Amino acid sequence: MQWETVIGLEIHAQLNTNSKIFSSASTRFGADPNSQACVVDLGLPGVLPVLNKEAVNKAIKFGLTVNAHINQRNVFDRKNYFYPDLPKGYQISQLDWPIVGKGEINITVDEDVKIIGITRAHLEEDAGKSVHDMFDNYTAVDLNRAGTPLLEIVSEPDMRSSIEAVTYAKKIHSLVRYIDICDGNMQEGSFRCDANVSIRPMGQEELGIRTELKNINSFKFLEKAINLEVQRQQDILEGGGEVLQETRLYDSVKHETRSMRSKEEANDYRYFPDPDLLPVEISDELLLEIKAQLPELPVEKKARFIKDLGLSDYDADVLTSQKALANYFEITLKDNESNTKLCVNWVMGELSALLNRNQIEIENSPVSAQDLSLLIRRIGDDTISGKIAKDIFKTMWDEKGNVDEIIKTKGLKQVTDTAVIENVVDKIIANNAAQVEQFKSGNEKILGFFVGEAMKATQGKANPRIINKIFRLKLIK
Repeated sequence: MQWETVIGLEIHAQLNTNSKIFSSASTRFGADPNSQACVVDLGLPGVLPVLNKEAVNKAIKFGLTVNAHINQRNVFDRKNYFYPDLPKGYQISQLDWPIVGKGEINITVDEDVKIIGITRAHLEEDAGKSVHDMFDNYTAVDLNRAGTPLLEIVSEPDMRSSIEAVTYAKKIHSLVRYIDICDGNMQEGSFRCDANVSIRPMGQEELGIRTELKNINSFKFLEKAINLEVQRQQDILEGGGEVLQETRLYDSVKHETRSMRSKEEANDYRYFPDPDLLPVEISDELLLEIKAQLPELPVEKKARFIKDLGLSDYDADVLTSQKALANYFEITLKDNESNTKLCVNWVMGELSALLNRNQIEIENSPVSAQDLSLLIRRIGDDTISGKIAKDIFKTMWDEKGNVDEIIKTKGLKQVTDTAVIENVVDKIIANNAAQVEQFKSGNEKILGFFVGEAMKATQGKANPRIINKIFRLKLIK
């Protein structure tokens, strides 16, 4: 039997506010355990939550970028359940009246564009953290994270493969960073993903029983977990069994999913409006103000790169996939408008290769965009050759240093004096009669040999364009 995979994602994006959603406690990551949990976060008797306006603004900003309906009257609810790291015994969230309603976002997989529906995005507070490996036979609780503002982004079950799911998650990840509402740091838990996965016979409209894969914190693990779960469900159904609706955890070390708990329904949480928080009223003026603050979005930037710079769809897509990468590229391009393709090749080639090899984010690149821009200018004005530029780039990466200083100190300035180059060319022609005959017999490829010999003779300093031109003039005689 052929099976169709159905996937919906719930993404928790931690909003990058300075304080928590209902208290003034800091949200800074890495503080000593329980040093950033105030009386409101601890749920002590008599304390009252106060809504963080900036969290509301950031949620609206997200909604506007995905063409979603903004509920100008939205309500906070209490989601009641017991867990050691939930000190109040309930989580403040939103159920029937979330701040962001239906929206959509486009993804591209194998050059096919697909629209993924967004069901809703609601504000809620994060829980604390249970630490199971600190003490033998005990679980420790760190409440620093309790009360941190989250935007939970819920998709429609529109994805049909793990590749589509990862592409969608990456698109949301890029978007929340572009509009500066979340730092997207998956290692620190700022961007977490739950995947609802089910399968059904191909052609069937009714959805199958789904399982939820919880708190996946990398795109690689998201793909692996979904593929593993799809295969598990397929094996169960083809063996005559029944898939249970449950929450499962993905173990990246053992590469397996294991049951965490049976899947609860919403009524199990006994939701009711939080009596300590008034409904949120959003004015038309605030919506217009936030809309005016939106930056150029990835899709808009990509279209501009294609139209104004003549970039290919692929190059424009890669260069706009991250806000920091797009900014780096535009700074590199600033004084190199006539060498756009060279800038693209350097940013997507040498720079990206070293960043990936050393697992460094572009924000922390040892070579700044300004330095790379100057390096490309020196290629463009024939101060150095492309080959020498690669050596200089490596020096800048390893030892820092200014481009012009490195060129001067190491004597790397390109030889462009035609008289000097002609002298080198004459000697090579005189010493390689057999190759000269091959060229004159129609073997154009042998020209590469002559250029290579000249580059070796000048220690890579001669301008290869001039070398090529002089060889052609002398060999055609």
